[in-house]
Amino acid sequence: MAASALTFQSTVKLLSGYEIPRLGFGVAYGFGKEEDPLELTKPGVLEALKVGYRHIDSAQLYRNEREVGEAVRESGLKREDVFVTSKVPDEGEPLASVDASLKALGFDYIDLYLIHSPPAGKENRLTKYKALLEAKRQGKVRTVGVSNYNIHHIEEIREAGLELPSVNQVELHPFCQQRPIIEYCNKHNIAVEAYCPVIRGKLDDPVIVDIAKKHGKEPAQVLLRWSLQHDLIPLVRSSNPARILSNTQIYDFALDEDDVKRLDALDRGAEGAISWNPIDVV
Repeated sequence: MAASALTFQSTVKLLSGYEIPRLGFGVAYGFGKEEDPLELTKPGVLEALKVGYRHIDSAQLYRNEREVGEAVRESGLKREDVFVTSKVPDEGEPLASVDASLKALGFDYIDLYLIHSPPAGKENRLTKYKALLEAKRQGKVRTVGVSNYNIHHIEEIREAGLELPSVNQVELHPFCQQRPIIEYCNKHNIAVEAYCPVIRGKLDDPVIVDIAKKHGKEPAQVLLRWSLQHDLIPLVRSSNPARILSNTQIYDFALDEDDVKRLDALDRGAEGAISWNPIDVV
């Protein structure tokens, strides 16, 4: 998508046929900082929906699916107008996990369900993935995807003749760009979601600061814009209402070619990761 065409309402059509909003609101509260997810989730999601987010990313590991569901209902929005993701832990049983998530959320279906990280062992991974496809067949899940999957993990799925995941969610920002994974996913029309897109607030790199000053923007806004211009789907988390809003104010400017090149040059590969990034499970 051309940079100038991006809006807060922009979506991507997934392999499943469903549309996913290009900017997501993450609720992984308590990961990377000390905070109470039960206290922060509901007001955070309500504020996000109020300012226009229509894509919420949760997981069983976050222990806040119930609060996400309550916020969606209390927002006054129609269920079908909010795209909600959850995830099964790698040690979880997918069909039981989907049922537990539906109960916690209070929903009839979940828009996107991911395997949170690759379980150990090829046959184990395939068994769990097949179970998610069964949940999709049953109408409990509309779209199936994976998270933290490397190329060989997705190749296992393809070689088994199974439906490819519509989404792969991985850590992605200028310091950890996962280029081989992105290239592979692009080749196979798998949408790539970026978690930790604003590097958990570690925004003092001089290149990022300089580009932000150039555009009269905040460093976080520059990083989110970088994600969008790389055709990623950034998932940004905050509990601060002002920050929740400012993270959406990224459609009135565009990074030029030099900006993108400078940010791309910050890549440090796996060493640049700031989260768990478990892409090398065998």
